[in-house]
Amino acid sequence: MCGILGVVATNAVNQLLYDGLQVLQHRGQDAAGIATEDGGRFHMHKSSGMVRDVFRTRNMRNLNGNWGIAHCRYPTAGSAYNAAEAQPFYVNSPFGLMLAHNGNLTNAEQLKHDMFLQDLRHINTNSDSEVLLNVLAHELQAASTKYLVDAEAIFKAVAGVHRRVQGAYAVVAMIAGYGLLAFRDPYGIRPLVIGRNETPEGPEYMVASESVALDTLGFKILRDVEPGEAVLIDRAGNFISRQCAERTIHSPCIFEYVYLARPDSLMDGISVYETRVKMGEFLADKIRHTMPHLEIDAVIPIPDSSRHAAMELAARLELPYREGFVKNRYIGRTFIMPGQAVRRKSVRQKLNAIAQEFRGKKVLLVDDSIVRGTTSHEIITMAREAGAKKVYFASASPPVRYPNVYGIDMPSRSELIAAFRSDEEICQEIGADALIYQDLDALKAAVRAINPAITQFDCSCFDGIYVTGNVSAEYLEGIEAARGQSLKQLADDGDSGQLDLNLTLAND
Repeated sequence: MCGILGVVATNAVNQLLYDGLQVLQHRGQDAAGIATEDGGRFHMHKSSGMVRDVFRTRNMRNLNGNWGIAHCRYPTAGSAYNAAEAQPFYVNSPFGLMLAHNGNLTNAEQLKHDMFLQDLRHINTNSDSEVLLNVLAHELQAASTKYLVDAEAIFKAVAGVHRRVQGAYAVVAMIAGYGLLAFRDPYGIRPLVIGRNETPEGPEYMVASESVALDTLGFKILRDVEPGEAVLIDRAGNFISRQCAERTIHSPCIFEYVYLARPDSLMDGISVYETRVKMGEFLADKIRHTMPHLEIDAVIPIPDSSRHAAMELAARLELPYREGFVKNRYIGRTFIMPGQAVRRKSVRQKLNAIAQEFRGKKVLLVDDSIVRGTTSHEIITMAREAGAKKVYFASASPPVRYPNVYGIDMPSRSELIAAFRSDEEICQEIGADALIYQDLDALKAAVRAINPAITQFDCSCFDGIYVTGNVSAEYLEGIEAARGQSLKQLADDGDSGQLDLNLTLAND
């Protein structure tokens, strides 16, 4: 899970990109980067840390130009953080390319092997995004005539990427001397939205992971980038798109709606807020039919992503809704923090119980999901310490039993509390008096109710079905091993670096 952004504007774009990254900060807190183009040069600044910490006035002054891309990152698939892996990535052959990527390639190792032996390209980091960049560069070189780039060659190159690359990817890229390219994998697993802003100087375009970035910056939503589609916007603001995949199946990641996206976002025609309200509705129905014996004095959400589901659940069951936890908004999202020890410690820093809402009461805590169980256990302990008589726990999503290999930090089954446990065992492990999970069919129905045109989802972390069809047991074992090694490295390393580049374009 990362946040990506691309803008073609009529004036300086650095502030737009910075403000857009701030809005997408929830998608990655590990590193951030911005790249722009001006007068035949790429300018880039990237570093580890939150957006507000990465960019200073002196950095912003150097990011000249009226078009650019931006990225906020957190590591996936077990990769320990390396400052060199902050995005965007750059390659100077054949035309000069900058690329930022959200997702995860499931055949990255094979692609590295092919590039070394066949494409004669060298990969400098462990990032699959650098692999993707070099595949695009190679395909663009093959599609171009006498190193002259045009729309036809670009779309042909994206088609070549779709043929070679497997996994999930939403991409924004800058092509030197031409313009902004955005494309999405043939399954549309990771989101990408297009917006337009009319100005006296002409139209401006923005592509972003979530519509909230468009809304806050004054852009009107045009539509989503379709699965397999490529969108090309030249420096003059001309817009052209084409379907570049031979076969597409629209299967957006359902976990985006459960947890990842902001509630005020609209992706694939689906309101995140409305889906979470629906989740509460379906969860209330399950409690009514399967656990009518529960005596509940109050429904309390785990802020923030479960709040809307909890409110609807309380209304449906005609129970009091209470805010029992106060959230420290200066602590990052615990789900995307590396390492169990850091995650456990941050829960207490992030949430504090209001004792009056727990003392002597039987409470139903509602969370969006239970992944590792660390947060759930700590929160239940806090509720008991605050005086709760009984603590029931409800998850607005089903048990997370399988690795996610498409760009979310759940790569290892050994870290998932539900992977090898029954619901009863999970209940005991997290210390609850009762545990209620959403059913997968109900979760699908909750999202589909907002946009019936979407009939299929990637639910692999819940059902173990990987929509791209190329995820083998051997691949998952490799991810597990890499995860263990990277967590050890993470404990040993405290590396933090930053990188400023002024790059002369290859066709200067």
